[in-house]
Amino acid sequence: MYDPDPPFRPIRRPDGYLPLEDLGLIGDGTTAALVGLDGTIPWMCLPRFDSDPVFCALLDHARGGHFTVTPENLREARQRYEPDTGVLHTELRSDTGLVRVTDALVLRSGADLSDDAPSGRGELVRSVLVLEGRVRLRVEVEPRGGAQAHHLYSGLEVRPARNERLRLHLRSNRPLDGLRSVQELERGDRLDLVLSWGRFHRHHRFDPDAMLHQTADAWRRWMRSCDYAGPQEALVRRAAITLKLCDDWANGSLVAAPTSSLPAPIGGVRNWDYRYAWIRDAAFAVFALRRIGFGGEADAFLGWVLDAFERSRRPRIMYTLDGDRVPEETEDAGLEGYRGSAPVRWGNGAADQRQHDVYGEILDCADQWLRRGGEIQPAMWASLAGLADAAVHSWRRPDQGLWEIRGEGRPFTHSVGLCQVALDRAAQIAERYGLPGNVGQWRREAGRLRELILERSWDEDAQTLSVYMDGGGVLDASLLNLPLRQVVPVDHPRMVATTRAVAERLSAGDGLLYRYLHDDHPDGLPGSEGAFVLCSFWMVDNLTGQGRLDEAEELYASLCSRASPLGLLSEQIDPTTGAFMGNAPQAFSHIGTIASGVNLERARGASR
Repeated sequence: MYDPDPPFRPIRRPDGYLPLEDLGLIGDGTTAALVGLDGTIPWMCLPRFDSDPVFCALLDHARGGHFTVTPENLREARQRYEPDTGVLHTELRSDTGLVRVTDALVLRSGADLSDDAPSGRGELVRSVLVLEGRVRLRVEVEPRGGAQAHHLYSGLEVRPARNERLRLHLRSNRPLDGLRSVQELERGDRLDLVLSWGRFHRHHRFDPDAMLHQTADAWRRWMRSCDYAGPQEALVRRAAITLKLCDDWANGSLVAAPTSSLPAPIGGVRNWDYRYAWIRDAAFAVFALRRIGFGGEADAFLGWVLDAFERSRRPRIMYTLDGDRVPEETEDAGLEGYRGSAPVRWGNGAADQRQHDVYGEILDCADQWLRRGGEIQPAMWASLAGLADAAVHSWRRPDQGLWEIRGEGRPFTHSVGLCQVALDRAAQIAERYGLPGNVGQWRREAGRLRELILERSWDEDAQTLSVYMDGGGVLDASLLNLPLRQVVPVDHPRMVATTRAVAERLSAGDGLLYRYLHDDHPDGLPGSEGAFVLCSFWMVDNLTGQGRLDEAEELYASLCSRASPLGLLSEQIDPTTGAFMGNAPQAFSHIGTIASGVNLERARGASR
């Protein structure tokens, strides 16, 4: 549960790894790092989110590499964010003393995070203050594969063995003999460490305290735009910051998660690289962020979607942060995987899958862009109109669906629903702005697809819509998304019945939902998985739309209580233990936190 002032707790390392809920996130809009409850940084990719990781102990505690700052004989620790910022404090208690490590990927002085521009300095600050007693502080900087270091200017130049073109520079307010050292400190003493890359700041004044203050101030200025006063306000504000930490500020894109290959479940093979930008994630993020005051970020996401589509000249489900093609999926045999869960993967093999929902996502983004005063040139409109024309026929063809199954394609109801969205939004755009196109056909087909979903997907015996358009009563939580995208009315009797069926048959207990049951809905991969967090937030939205506000609020509170003490959420949750599973922090889960909170706030306001 999110706790701005959490108690200390023991350090756990099952199989040599910290639990995912014991990791904090810092970032600068270009890359991100995870900071462990034990004072380690086991994950950081440089210079970008999708670069090769310099520190990768998250995926191999022995060989992955890490940046550790921790007292010897560590007993317990706690983590908390500086309020309304991306600056993280980790307090570590040893047998002899207590230290506080403040971590941040620091921002430029006066940075305006609402600008669609880079704000990072290319520097990591780790600032240690001894609060009580005396400590022997262990400092280790170990890039994956090792590194060469030599004294240069005011610190150490570090050349990682796996990427000699990446030049790191480590500075400190105390002498460093090498990449491993022990500092003996007592109450009131400080150790400041600054790791730089790219354009070094080695000739600049060494002032980590000022850098941290400037970074915190930039975050607080950005958070002044937050306009939310609904349930779980503190957690929703933290969710907004988490999404911003997953945002590429220069391009306007959003990584699905800043990590790769975190398994769902432990020991399974469902280990994917999420350091790329999915069109559907951007569409959901736009909807959530705009409603709490962050219109600039929403517009940046919309612009990125349209630019990526225009550059690729074909609809892709995901792109690199620059809008280019995602690399081919490869397996890294040099890493054992989190808690021994191989394989570790880089790139993503789903990038070229056929997923018809992308038509609806792109056209919905275009519709929102225009409603916000954006403009679309004739050539772009011709491409968008071509998507609508394709959606007229594509829905009949099997695809891999929202969940990117690795097996044989099927005619997914959700995919047909998003083709309906594509046709509906295209017709609205053309009618509103007098643009050319097969408007009459789009409008007719949109209406027909809505009726087909309600008729052909409906299973009378099971009393539910089905995951496939040919019925059969097989369930998938993606059906809960249909009313959220205005495909079918949320209070339609068949949607109400489907909501009930999903709650009963896909329940993982205590408000959690599986996205589907693998025995009923094979996806081409062995094993099972955990409960998918976003699906439960969709259930909150359906209950809210159906006027069942007490149930919705109870479920929402239950889901929010599953956040880590830092207010972070993973992609999935183990329904037996409550442990995080899958890539984390997961943008989808934080989008759900925001969107469902807003829906509840507005519904309660309307009912008063």
